Amino acid sequence: MTKTDRHGHVMSQTDAQAVAHYENALDALLLFRGEVAAESRAVLDTSPRSVMGQALAAYLALLGTEEKDAVTFRDAFARFQDTVHPAAGATPRERMHLAAATSWLAGDLHRAGQVLGDITVEHPQDVLALAVGHQIDFFTGDAARLRDRVGGALTGWDQDDPRYGHILGMYAFGLEESGHYGRSEEVALASVERHPRDVWGIHAAVHTYEMQGRFAQGIRFLDARTQDWASGNYLNVHNWWHYCLYALEAGDTRRVLEIYDAVLHNDAEPTGVAMELLDASALLWRLLLADSDAGPRWAKLADAWAARRDAPYYAFNDVHAVMAYVGAGRIADAEQLVRDREAWTADPRPGVTNHAMTVRIGLPVCRALIAYGKGRYGEAVDLLAPIRYHVNDFGGSHAQRDAVQKTLLEAALRGGRGDTARTLLSERINLRPVCPYNWLAQARLADQLGQAAQAAAARARAAEQASAGAAALDERGGTGGVPA
Repeated sequence: MTKTDRHGHVMSQTDAQAVAHYENALDALLLFRGEVAAESRAVLDTSPRSVMGQALAAYLALLGTEEKDAVTFRDAFARFQDTVHPAAGATPRERMHLAAATSWLAGDLHRAGQVLGDITVEHPQDVLALAVGHQIDFFTGDAARLRDRVGGALTGWDQDDPRYGHILGMYAFGLEESGHYGRSEEVALASVERHPRDVWGIHAAVHTYEMQGRFAQGIRFLDARTQDWASGNYLNVHNWWHYCLYALEAGDTRRVLEIYDAVLHNDAEPTGVAMELLDASALLWRLLLADSDAGPRWAKLADAWAARRDAPYYAFNDVHAVMAYVGAGRIADAEQLVRDREAWTADPRPGVTNHAMTVRIGLPVCRALIAYGKGRYGEAVDLLAPIRYHVNDFGGSHAQRDAVQKTLLEAALRGGRGDTARTLLSERINLRPVCPYNWLAQARLADQLGQAAQAAAARARAAEQASAGAAALDERGGTGGVPA
């Protein structure tokens, strides 16, 4: 009954039909397509004792950062593990997968990532170990591992392998998060050339343009590939969010809200999925920082977060829930979430990654967002400044975490912390000189200092840069890629 997967890895207790479903599931996982769930179920329907089928199901219960999914699967997975003995034929590689999944289900992301990395050293073509480990590196904000986990496996792959392009897409994202923007773009485009629907490779390229201030090019890149990324995959909402970041730089708030209403959050297709709600929160928070009115969207988004009734599970999600509560004026709800997390963290929880995330980053950021919402800008600065070089510790990308960094800058500007604002702006402008937001913020600081000429020059520079993005948006006949 024991078979092997496409790359020769033993699949214990797995018949040929189940192996075929497993391979289909991996293909769907690499493309972020919904078929992964059905194919994963089919593996276990055909071979209920398949070790790799059980490991895959466990990972799928975890990748969405949904506590309810993890809790639902945890007991069944533990019972399955109790039945797996070396004499039953499970290989060392398979048992390592079970150990990694068990660690993650218990809350230890770092241990799970380490075990998956150990698998990859010996089995560089273990697609599941690579893909899941890569996502753990993302969830823990570990840019070096995000890059090197995949980079260390690449020479173990035949470049003619049909999945090699997907591995390049993962590597491109790790390169981008590590600051290798030119190399990242090169690798991302190679990935997309092999697989036009590789939304993770597309996503990596989008990040390189974002980090370099090449938002006009990013708009054109996404517009040229709309059919490949804009629907039919789990990453489409997030890539629309990236489109909105480009439109914000171009100064087109109307276009941003059109996309928000069509895709990110609406009444027609309400979603309570954490990954999508956090994109909605992150976008509206950027509008709040810019004093742009989002109307009733805040209230509806806050309702969606409240309906989840999340227990402590992933601090990154908590921060975005607080954004929604503060944006909606529901300060009491935001403060209650903070009290709940304070009570939870009062007890030591060895091996629970989210405990340290919440203490070190989640709670200070949540408190700062609440202070900002109350107009206590100096307090927000005092909370965020000490952790600004460590915000990656609670996961996400540079682009996502920039909402926190912008909150610090805005609080400094509004709270009369001129020296802090000057320093932050100097850092941002010298790192990314093409960024209308940075120059508009520089103009505001110059206004505060009575430097009228410098303020005018900064605004002129911002307008010049924004015009390139506006032109790219208008090339679509005014649609700007907004879905029908």
